[in-house]
Amino acid sequence: MSSIKKISASQLKVGMFLHDLDCGWMEHPFLRNRFTIKNEAQIEKILAAGIHDVYIDISEGPDVADAPTADEVKANLEREMLEVAAQAPAAPLKLDVAAEMQRAKQIKNQAEAMVRNVMHDVRLGKAVEMEAVEPLVQDITESVLRNGGALLTLLRIKNKDDYTFLHSVSVGTLLIAFCRGVGMDLELTHQAGLGGLLHDTGKAFVPDEVLNKPGRLTEEEFDLIKRHPKDGWDVLLKTPGIGDVPLDITLHHHERVDGSGYPDKLPGDQISTLAKMAAIVDVYDAITADRCYHKGMPATDALRKLYEWSKFHFEPTLVQAFMRVVGIYPVGTLVKLESGKLGVVTEQNESSLLTPVVKVFFSSKSNGYVEPYLLDLSRPLGSGGGDRITGHEDPQKWKIDPMRFLGA
Repeated sequence: MSSIKKISASQLKVGMFLHDLDCGWMEHPFLRNRFTIKNEAQIEKILAAGIHDVYIDISEGPDVADAPTADEVKANLEREMLEVAAQAPAAPLKLDVAAEMQRAKQIKNQAEAMVRNVMHDVRLGKAVEMEAVEPLVQDITESVLRNGGALLTLLRIKNKDDYTFLHSVSVGTLLIAFCRGVGMDLELTHQAGLGGLLHDTGKAFVPDEVLNKPGRLTEEEFDLIKRHPKDGWDVLLKTPGIGDVPLDITLHHHERVDGSGYPDKLPGDQISTLAKMAAIVDVYDAITADRCYHKGMPATDALRKLYEWSKFHFEPTLVQAFMRVVGIYPVGTLVKLESGKLGVVTEQNESSLLTPVVKVFFSSKSNGYVEPYLLDLSRPLGSGGGDRITGHEDPQKWKIDPMRFLGA
């Protein structure tokens, strides 16, 4: 049986071994994620950080007899997620992912350069030029409407030098896809996209050595990072033509519905819907990205963590809506099938998020490539389907690049 158990943070006692603080790496003020609780002050600090649940390792310290194991928690979450996934269809696409990929690459490069220029100008004390930002929001929106999977898949790949800029492009793109998925009108979607692209403008004032530090932040550095929503809001407030929505998203994308967020510790009923949506996509993109201090989670695991955290930090109905927008296995995910074949998800299915279209290209049984072919998992055997996803896989484990089979 697993020695890792999930307990309420209020059940922590001195001597317990903390295995995981169960929150995004930027959400807690500790230099380490795993340590033995030495004193009551540490417990008070955990509770003050708005952390409600934690994972302990009972092989390294005291147990809580009736607490569920990590495996039990994961199984329950996955069962609930599958129920959510079966409730609503994905949005229909106008183009397949390969056809949109080249345009998506151009948009990604242009948007990254634009965010880089905005940050550079802000550091120099210059105003944000909205006329440079607006057309890119339009380009991103049109790409999402043609096939959101193309741009979102490209944006999952970031390196430490371009992370800050591509994160902003990702959040803008995810917010646009999210807004369209829940039926918001084009103007509100456009304003949300602007907010996503500009939400981290305040990080222009955070030194690069803090932003890109290869390790946990000190409390002083953590406090410095936490100033960026207000700093960004101050800059945008002086920007001619900026709307209320981008300002709201910039200031409040780190607020949490239980009131534990920053900068204003707003309770859920005082946080706008778009700021709540921005908080979800901001964390999703952050925890799926490889950084110099931690490896990104696979998208499916990240969605499970968001679903778990929605008990306290996010609006549960919005997290469920976001899962339906991106899919339980988002485009670009490497999946293993019951047959032993491996493939990359190329599009979601309107009938069920559990049966996407997969491009199969590898056999785990022969440990070799096969002639690529499309498999629509919503169809029965003999009609282009007849297989089932058993889980997602780490491409590095198999030493394969699924992006090659998406037209990227």
